[in-house]
Amino acid sequence: MSQALVYFRNDLRLHDNPALSAALSQADEVLLLYCIDPRQFAELEVGFKKTGVHRARFLLESLEDLNEQCQQLGGQLLVRQGLPEEVIPKLVAQYKLNEVHLLSEVTEEETQVEQAIEQQLKGTNCQPYFHWGLTLYHPDDLPFEPSDTPEAFKAFRNEGTKKASVRDEFPTPKTISWVANVEPTFIPTLSELGFTQHLNEESNYPGGESAGLARLQHYLFDSELLTRYKWTRNQSLGMDYSSKFSPWLALGCLSPRRIYYEVKRYEQQITRNISTYWLIFEMLWRDYFKFLGLKYGNKIFWKKGIYDKSVEWSYDRSTFDRWCQGKTGIPFVDAHMQELNQTGFMSNRGRVNVSTFLTRDLEIDWTWGASYFESLLIDYDVTSNWINWYFQAVVWRYTHILWQSTHYDPKGEYIRKWLPQLAKLPEELIPITFLLTEEEQRQNNFKLGQDYPEPLMIPNKWNRMLKRMGRQ
Repeated sequence: MSQALVYFRNDLRLHDNPALSAALSQADEVLLLYCIDPRQFAELEVGFKKTGVHRARFLLESLEDLNEQCQQLGGQLLVRQGLPEEVIPKLVAQYKLNEVHLLSEVTEEETQVEQAIEQQLKGTNCQPYFHWGLTLYHPDDLPFEPSDTPEAFKAFRNEGTKKASVRDEFPTPKTISWVANVEPTFIPTLSELGFTQHLNEESNYPGGESAGLARLQHYLFDSELLTRYKWTRNQSLGMDYSSKFSPWLALGCLSPRRIYYEVKRYEQQITRNISTYWLIFEMLWRDYFKFLGLKYGNKIFWKKGIYDKSVEWSYDRSTFDRWCQGKTGIPFVDAHMQELNQTGFMSNRGRVNVSTFLTRDLEIDWTWGASYFESLLIDYDVTSNWINWYFQAVVWRYTHILWQSTHYDPKGEYIRKWLPQLAKLPEELIPITFLLTEEEQRQNNFKLGQDYPEPLMIPNKWNRMLKRMGRQ
């Protein structure tokens, strides 16, 4: 009788899981494992944990959900704390396992774990199998090798994905034959992982495959919000302006192929329009970043980045800390940072603005910002995060935050939500709180430096717009 171990990492789902499907087809019994790797909770050089409290909360909820689904099939998810390359060989020996199945990853930390597992299993009767399941398109189906991934997204889309097809999903197992006598599952709490921060509100983003599939059903078929995605996706307030699939995609609670085929079903049953096209278009960006990560390796983490651009960065810690805390004195920036700090999520529009302010205006090293996002974002995806930060800092054109604020939040509704101390100001003054005259402050019983921080800076690039607004 053959027995296999499935090692879950960023694929916390039963649906469309290549590693799980292969194990079930090749082995008589399976053991499902997740390792809580202490390296992922270590403190970074910039002074905060690699995995912060919001990411940890989402992970633990996802593990609880996966374990519950396994229990419904008569088994369980085994959760161990420790280094995977040490835990897995011990389990192989303990349960006399013949196979280990896992998804291949892209970046060095993850691939080093894969190599270490493979090395540890040499000389045993256990064979490791590596599968691909991170992207919408399989690397083998694209007309170029990952090392030849086109530099521009447009070329990647036109020369690659338009000439390839999305593979069918792997089936969701209805029954699983489990390895017998596996010790009971123990999933730690946040406090047991060393977190002391209290999370007050119930999250709009519960972790797990069940919640991810429920969000997919809600956004597409229950509410038909997808129909207007193209026109709402740049907003920041509420749960309905965009799909919000990214947290579940990041941990693999949702398969990109499941989203793709559900959108195709939506087009057949409800409508096909620019919004359905655009959602798939945005998912191609996720693939693009994965393949750039395969192409450039560790260069995506270097200060000079993948294009070797030298920039004189600032390392002013107090300025960086004010940005992290949402106390820059620029309301559109601070509101988005407050949302991130309190929830672990921020809209794409917000990410563009806060990264621009940190890197282009304050000239702080972009890798500091990328590290802060890595710690907090519940939808942290290593390649999307680091390459996006680099592009925003040194490649893409400057984002005019004052224009963005007045265009995307003209009445200050989003700012009022996350900066309630500004709610008493007239809506036309909220985006420009940092410009209030002494008379305006007196009239509104408001004091800059007391009720809200003085601005760290007012960029010269804003002068033309400020002049048009009569604020110069």
